[in-house]
Amino acid sequence: MELVQIEPARKAPAPKPDWLKARAPVGENYHGLKRLARSLGLHTVCESAQCPNIGECWHHKTATFMMLGNLCTRRCGFCAVPKGRPEPIDMDEPRRVAEAVAALGLEHAVITSVNRDDDLLGGARAFALVIEEIRRQAPKCRVDVLIPDFQGDREAIQVVVEAKPEVLNHNTESVPRLYRAVRSGARYARTLELLRYAKELNPAGITKSGVMVGLGEETPELLDVFRDLAAVQCDILTIGQYLRPSRDHLPMARLYTPREFAELKTEALRMGFRHVESGPLVRSSYHAHEQADATLAPLIT
Repeated sequence: MELVQIEPARKAPAPKPDWLKARAPVGENYHGLKRLARSLGLHTVCESAQCPNIGECWHHKTATFMMLGNLCTRRCGFCAVPKGRPEPIDMDEPRRVAEAVAALGLEHAVITSVNRDDDLLGGARAFALVIEEIRRQAPKCRVDVLIPDFQGDREAIQVVVEAKPEVLNHNTESVPRLYRAVRSGARYARTLELLRYAKELNPAGITKSGVMVGLGEETPELLDVFRDLAAVQCDILTIGQYLRPSRDHLPMARLYTPREFAELKTEALRMGFRHVESGPLVRSSYHAHEQADATLAPLIT
């Protein structure tokens, strides 16, 4: 008698709800920006982090440039950016980023980087240089920087803050209980201290932080994080859904509904944030120009 091996049926993944679907990247603006980044030897976090908003943002000629190479020295459980031993920091990169910003005619540029724990001050100086270069090559453009924690090094933080970006962002990402798995090498208290110190150095400067949901946190934990951020006078808060980049990354515990995002926004605004962006596809740089408009407008005379 011949035995027939029956393969177990694989459970088909549940379809994404409509509110979690993003448009596929198409159009001349998308391809033009991609060609420009390649020609200048630049990386965009839009691609490296597999951002779901890449189609929408690039269609409107808005991109987040990622400096200091494309290899991160940390292995955060949520992040799709490649990990490894990076090359020495390219100090000409800020000039090329500013060249791209000017060529695109951006009015609001978002600049971030991988973690460079091998050269904290070098990384900070690169951020200061790109702010300076954008001011020189595209003087009407506002600069929004999303910085690493520089391991809490005050000199490095000061270098960036003294360059006076319009918005200084450092993401909290998750609740303290999940930090070991979510943010390898980071410390919750260090993140809060960075934002507090940045505001101390430049009280008129706008600070921002972002949180992901769906990693297993509880609502009271999230609200505690919002209160901590409000206590260090963080101006802008972004709240978005964690989406698992691959099977090698942390599993997603659950999807939040649009109603839950609206409720979180309401709670955060009650705590005193000047602007809150909350939704399934929200990322730090999503609608960054609108976030800046909401907080910078009152400061313009």
